[in-house]
Amino acid sequence: MGRLCLCGIALKPLVILGATGSIGRQAVEVASRIGVPIVAVAARTPSEDLLTLGLDHPNAAVCVVEPGDAAGHFRSILGQRVHFGQGAITEAAAMEGVTVLNAVVGSAGLEASLSALYAGNRLALANKESLVAGGALVLDALESGGGELLPVDSEHSAIWQCMAGESRADLARLILTASGGPFRGKTRDELEAVSVEDALAHPTWSMGPRITTDSATLMNKAFEVIEAHHLFGIDFDDIDVVVHPQSIIHSFVEFSDGVVKAEVGFPDMRKPIQAAITYPSRVAVEHPPFDLVGTDLTFEEPDVATFPCLALGYEAGRVGGSAPAVLNAADEVAVAAFLDGRIPFLGIADVVSEVLSQHDVFRPDSVEAVAAADEWARTAALEAVGRMPR
Repeated sequence: MGRLCLCGIALKPLVILGATGSIGRQAVEVASRIGVPIVAVAARTPSEDLLTLGLDHPNAAVCVVEPGDAAGHFRSILGQRVHFGQGAITEAAAMEGVTVLNAVVGSAGLEASLSALYAGNRLALANKESLVAGGALVLDALESGGGELLPVDSEHSAIWQCMAGESRADLARLILTASGGPFRGKTRDELEAVSVEDALAHPTWSMGPRITTDSATLMNKAFEVIEAHHLFGIDFDDIDVVVHPQSIIHSFVEFSDGVVKAEVGFPDMRKPIQAAITYPSRVAVEHPPFDLVGTDLTFEEPDVATFPCLALGYEAGRVGGSAPAVLNAADEVAVAAFLDGRIPFLGIADVVSEVLSQHDVFRPDSVEAVAAADEWARTAALEAVGRMPR
């Protein structure tokens, strides 16, 4: 498959997994504005948005993991370029000579990440669970397949860009910034009766419901700590988190000589998405000038007593093995229960903590082993949810 040449820059065609979610939609926008062809789009379930994407990109494959009753409808409109089942996504990720943006939500994204890397493709990773649940497997696939792994999360993209031209041996510490979410400064008593609508009212970022809830509990930052450990090969003791409610500084990198770098900009996920697609070059786009005049930048210690999910993430990361996969799966179940009104907000951390305490850690050496840890954790989490008073 050929590459698009734009302003002297060779850009590979794009496969977007999770194309109808927040990151996926912004990736479609980025591809349009810089002229990168989209050769495949994928989503877990059928929707009018996915159908429109297929019609807007007549040369793209369209993949639906769980088509249900809509399979015939999609086939009648899109013909033979629509594909169904989990295998359709992994096959799209393995297309030759593409950049794969993996914005799938949940542990289902791991297999697609491995498929992309084993095929030697560039993986622009926005699926947290790939590294959280299967970090060792992803790094093995990266080495074996000869592909590229570039982060799309704003914090990890910031670190990656700050590390450009630097030696890994000179890296001393990472400082991930957290917005603090909608409940920053609240006490546990004040969080007893918060609603789903309250949790989804993120002050600076527009994201999907699970990641927004994870931001409210600080679990999202816990996942990012584990991801940073794998992405940059740094010990958990050298990864700190600071609450920065303005979300303008996206992360800091401290080097062995005391020099600290930061990547700075107003919140806009299109920038890290584009950086991952166009690396090692930059493509000029229209953008408002960056101006900090009149803007206050503040920083706080995270309140792990009120928001214990961050501490649970460090604990699971340090234990390693299957513990991070269990952390992720238990959280996914607990967040879904909260969004459905079955448990209170504070119950999310309680469920995750209970499941982690019950788990016998092992070393998952395959996708099947990760899936086994995931399945065990989901069952245990559902049981914990059932025991919890509403």
